[in-house]
Amino acid sequence: MNVIIIYFITIFLSNTIGAISGMGGGVIIKPVLDLIGLHSLSAIAFYSSVAVFTMSLSSTYKQLKSGIKINFRQALSISLGSLIGGIIGDQLLSLLLHSFGSDDQVQMIQNIIMILTLILVLWYNQRGKKQYELSGILIYLLTGLALGLISTFLGIGGGPINVAALTFLFGMDIKQSTVYSIITIFFSQIAKLTAIGVSTGFQVYDLSILWAVIPAALLGGYCGGLLSSRMEDEQVKKIYSAIVILVLCINGYNLVSVLV
Repeated sequence: MNVIIIYFITIFLSNTIGAISGMGGGVIIKPVLDLIGLHSLSAIAFYSSVAVFTMSLSSTYKQLKSGIKINFRQALSISLGSLIGGIIGDQLLSLLLHSFGSDDQVQMIQNIIMILTLILVLWYNQRGKKQYELSGILIYLLTGLALGLISTFLGIGGGPINVAALTFLFGMDIKQSTVYSIITIFFSQIAKLTAIGVSTGFQVYDLSILWAVIPAALLGGYCGGLLSSRMEDEQVKKIYSAIVILVLCINGYNLVSVLV
């Protein structure tokens, strides 16, 4: 099957699910494209970032249009932290790729961190009842910074981590946290793409792939935002848990493949 078609289908489905659950699509796109193995680790991270960034635009637009209320002081503070964290995460990824000189070793580190994080997220989603209702600019900034750093380093957009953290720290319900997660993803990916543009430039990648990435991401983000606005909290929560389990399985397989 043509590479463009494979990428279009993967990104459309991933971003539709990602926009519904607040995961952002990258958490599915990154391990699936690793599994397909048609491009290098840095190229996959780039395509995933473009897809997630595009999705966050269309999904946020659709959510706002559907009447979702947003505390912009809180959202912008978290997003600013995410922007800074995104820059740090991208630099950390570049440093490791340069230090190891091997995609396989860095991918192994990413997979291990991802698996451990997703297990923790899944446990909290199923068993965790405790929630705080923290507030204040500093805590918003620090939360955004941590989420932006982790998500950009892993190349996933950060969705499942974002949703769990926002629910735990700020007492948001699942649908609130998905909207704030998507907004946070938008800013962390701006940082990632800006860093790429300033350092290596975009010409080092096969830009023809973006003919699949961008339309699929726009369509997926819009469809996901539309579906999310019509779903109950419990439905969103079930989709979220199912996708975390699926991604855990994919990352587990990828890790075994790298080790073997």
